Amino acid sequence: MLLDMVATTSVDHVFHALGDPTRRALLARLGGGPMSVTDLARPLDISLAAVVQHLQVLEHSGVIRTTKVGRVRTCRLEPRGLDVAARWIDERRQLWERRLDRLGELLAAEETAGDGPDGRGGPAKPSHREEGES
Repeated sequence: MLLDMVATTSVDHVFHALGDPTRRALLARLGGGPMSVTDLARPLDISLAAVVQHLQVLEHSGVIRTTKVGRVRTCRLEPRGLDVAARWIDERRQLWERRLDRLGELLAAEETAGDGPDGRGGPAKPSHREEGES
């Protein structure tokens, strides 16, 4: 139970971090390689302080790592940080694929067994009355 709560918290942090377009833009820029905070902030139309706050959210979620050498703080992607979200998405995808596969099997079995209303396995054809004829 405790592990589930920790995993949920981690997933929540990652999705929260990814839920902001500015943070996604920062991640996209870091996809090209490590960058200093100043270089990351340069093309954005927000203050350096705001960029630092976004980076703190990303670092707290585990999707980036920062290091400081002298006065320069460098950021880099931490791909393993996205694994938590990828696993969560994959678990849901597998669940829904199994459910849809079972539904497909059920529908196929009904069709081949002749369970349709007309006794031939398919949907009933409308009568002339249903087509609007009297």
